[in-house]
Amino acid sequence: MTTRIDARFAALKKEGRAALVTFTVAGDPDYATALAILKALPKAGADVIELGMPFTDPMADGPAIQAAGLRALKAGQNMHKTFTAVHEFRGGDDATPIVLMGYYNPIYIYGVDKFLADAKAAGVDGLIVVDLPPEEDLELCLPAIKAGLNFIRLATPTTNDKRLPTVLKNTSGFVYYVSITGITGAAAPDTGKVAEAVARIKRHTKLPVCVGFGVRTAGHARAIAQSADGVVVGSALVEAVRQSLGADAKATSATMPAVTDLVRKLAAGVRGAQRVFMQP
Repeated sequence: MTTRIDARFAALKKEGRAALVTFTVAGDPDYATALAILKALPKAGADVIELGMPFTDPMADGPAIQAAGLRALKAGQNMHKTFTAVHEFRGGDDATPIVLMGYYNPIYIYGVDKFLADAKAAGVDGLIVVDLPPEEDLELCLPAIKAGLNFIRLATPTTNDKRLPTVLKNTSGFVYYVSITGITGAAAPDTGKVAEAVARIKRHTKLPVCVGFGVRTAGHARAIAQSADGVVVGSALVEAVRQSLGADAKATSATMPAVTDLVRKLAAGVRGAQRVFMQP
């Protein structure tokens, strides 16, 4: 079965360019503003959308995404509203892939079977659940695949060649390479090391390899897109939301443009990359 994610990466491969994968937090700073941003992302240049499921204890995320999750929860965001937002997005866009990213606790509380059924019905294409290792694939990964959703796994600089086949075993859609050791938004990636890592991962899989954590500027995006199949930007977009908010942490007229203007710059960076592949 071909998913929207598979179709999008196949189309981009024909175009000869990498994907821009954008991450925002569902419900940040409020449901209506977050939905408007979500709907605007493809036109601004996003090829794949990651939508964060707000959680109180996001262990892999830095201060920007932690704060965004708390803003969203304070504004009343919950899993049901996240699915509703995806469903509303699908009313105007049936092509752009949406990946829900987050942690297992809210999914477990919601109920795995109900979560997968509601995600599929809303129009979700894939999942990234950062705190479920391959050893726990029976918990969510295999049921997700059975439900027709891609389950996207993270590889890191510390994932060695012995561990990599285990990580990749049930991975589909794409591989998310975490370019730094540490939390999101903590440092800028070393593009030379990223190219080597992408080539190493590609020795083990034919899946697209997308690179994230620390990508903030069009220059970063252009450099990463030379070797990776996708560039993931999250903290920079979430921080753009925060900086646009009023004194009461509410959205302003600057909130939407702050995100879409940055996405346009990042998209231009990705599209301007000269593709250079290292030999796997």
